[in-house]
Amino acid sequence: MLRAGLKWMFLIIGTTIGAGYASGRELWQFFGHESGLAILLFTVFFSICCSVIMYVSYKHESTHYLPVLKDIVGRRLSKFYDVMIFFYLCSTTVVMIAGSGATGQAFNFSKWWGVAIIVIALILLFKRNINGLLSMNQIILPVLLGGLVFILLLFTIDQELELFSHWHEQRNWTAAFPFTALNILPLIAVIGAIGDKVKSKGEILIASIGSGLVLGVISFIYNNSLIQIADEILLYEIPLFAILKHYPFEILIFMSIMLWFAIFTTAASGILGIVTRIQEYFQQPFIYLVIVTLLLMIPLTTIGFSQLISFIYPIYGILNLYVLTRLLLFPLWNRYENQEWKSR
Repeated sequence: MLRAGLKWMFLIIGTTIGAGYASGRELWQFFGHESGLAILLFTVFFSICCSVIMYVSYKHESTHYLPVLKDIVGRRLSKFYDVMIFFYLCSTTVVMIAGSGATGQAFNFSKWWGVAIIVIALILLFKRNINGLLSMNQIILPVLLGGLVFILLLFTIDQELELFSHWHEQRNWTAAFPFTALNILPLIAVIGAIGDKVKSKGEILIASIGSGLVLGVISFIYNNSLIQIADEILLYEIPLFAILKHYPFEILIFMSIMLWFAIFTTAASGILGIVTRIQEYFQQPFIYLVIVTLLLMIPLTTIGFSQLISFIYPIYGILNLYVLTRLLLFPLWNRYENQEWKSR
């Protein structure tokens, strides 16, 4: 049970920690100054949402997200959110591919080298269908998380930062709602694809609480570090590089590789959600649909990385507040929906 729970926990974290999050751009977009309480609320909300999504997918033994979506938003709105999730997955996967290009540019390579590498790597990964993704997450995520925590704590110590010095200033606490809402849509898609593989409620508990705590702690330390370099962030496509400039080139290389893997795991999760959804309409091999999907996305990466994040993420975060409300109040909504359906 523990091993399975950790496997799903890494899948959830891998879906969440992508180009926007690991680079610091997404955190800075929503949090920044006076956001300690917002990050605490995000931790609680995220854990609750993950547990509900996993429970529904476990109950339905789902292989794609539509059955889960119907339970969460109701039958009336499921078609609207089905389309919305699909386009969300497409747009965020494009962001990840563009992020790979931006990482290459940081080392004075053409962005097309970064784009080509991630596309080829995704095709190779999905030759084993979902098993390749799960195996990779269990290897890459512990190294990624350990490296990110190490550099953030090192920066905190070197700069003599105090983690709780401004805890009484919390005017940005409402940012927890759109930030959580932004991150739960891809989870519905990804967790909905593995419902038939979850075997017990204990796995759900381990995965949901574990992922919420890990992301909450890292978010708090990361945000606190970004506050200290607020004036420099405007000069960087990837704010993490503003922190890494204080350290030897070897650390920059290592963290750049880890950043790329964060981008890669989230892109893989997005492709998983897209392909499992469309596979019932196109009776083609899984890997064939992966290749076609990726080829269609490449032209969209010509839009700038930071512009994509700053435009797409806040819009989806606000639109998804209804989904967040449904998840947090799921027992009440679910009871109402069932009574209404039976009365017809």
